[in-house]
Amino acid sequence: MSFLATANPPAAGIEPAVVNDDFWPDIDPAQLRKDLRLDGTATPERLHLAIEAAMWAVNAELAEWQAQQLAAGHAQLADVPAPQLAGVNVKARQYRRAVYSHVQAQLAEAYRDLDTLPQGAGKEQRVQSALEIRIDGFNQQLRWAIADLQGKSRVIAELL
Repeated sequence: MSFLATANPPAAGIEPAVVNDDFWPDIDPAQLRKDLRLDGTATPERLHLAIEAAMWAVNAELAEWQAQQLAAGHAQLADVPAPQLAGVNVKARQYRRAVYSHVQAQLAEAYRDLDTLPQGAGKEQRVQSALEIRIDGFNQQLRWAIADLQGKSRVIAELL
């Protein structure tokens, strides 16, 4: 018989939304936990910091695009013309996906710890390799979400 310990998420309502600037939407940690199936391993404090860092990075990368939208008279991301899915502006969904992907990559990096890796028979290298692949996947999703939000191609290639 084996025992698998899991960390429960914080009680509902104790994680307030991480407030963004007036253009970009706020991020609700409880919804992020639900959407990404995060348990309580990521403490509320660590998750809050990861969300803030993700918002800073994504907002900074999209600053020029945001300025174009503001100049076009769109006061918030939700005002930018885009298709709606389930009553939500697709641009807002793409922004959320970018932030979520950034958070996942950060948490995967933060919880990488050699002391918790299995020992022997090359397991450590296999686990590290699998983790690198996950982090790369999250970063790829981040890149795609940012490209999609701006209406840009996901692929940048030049013929040499």
